[in-house]
Amino acid sequence: NTLIQQWKIIIHIQELNSIYQYKIANLTLIAAVAENNVIGRDGKIPWKIPEEMKHFRELTMGHPVIMGRKTYESIPERFRPLPSRKNVVVSRKTRQENYPVDVIVSDSIFEAIEKAALFGEDYHVIGGSQIYEQTMDLANRLEITEVHQKIEGDTFFPSIEPSIWYETQRKDFEGYSFVTYERK
Repeated sequence: NTLIQQWKIIIHIQELNSIYQYKIANLTLIAAVAENNVIGRDGKIPWKIPEEMKHFRELTMGHPVIMGRKTYESIPERFRPLPSRKNVVVSRKTRQENYPVDVIVSDSIFEAIEKAALFGEDYHVIGGSQIYEQTMDLANRLEITEVHQKIEGDTFFPSIEPSIWYETQRKDFEGYSFVTYERK
């Protein structure tokens, strides 16, 4: 029993070392976030901003995207998997055979990052809340659409700490802004 625990610790340390190497690559978190950090309500995006969807496509096109199972399922079926992007889904419950052949399923964020890295140097995390929480410390860039209102919701983006992140670019529009943050 103690030997098994020691092996689990060794494996976890190896995973962390592996992930640290990928941190050097370009891991970007992309999200649209309300003033109160809401990103979703009842499995849906609680606003309609067509320009934000266009911006999302421009940022992610041609790059691997990592998402949780619920985020994947929230994408309208006609857009799943997201075209011209390698879709990597993190799920402990669902197996590969439940997804289209061109979707990669991973049972941990560590495995998902390793698989995404096989398909490009730049890869993006696109949700949901748990996946953002797990990758915030690994990312070196945030592409945030700030939605200029407080919205009721049940899914949240982690706080963007000014001691860790600095704003490098901002484009303001009526009701929202596109903001890029880089790690200090």
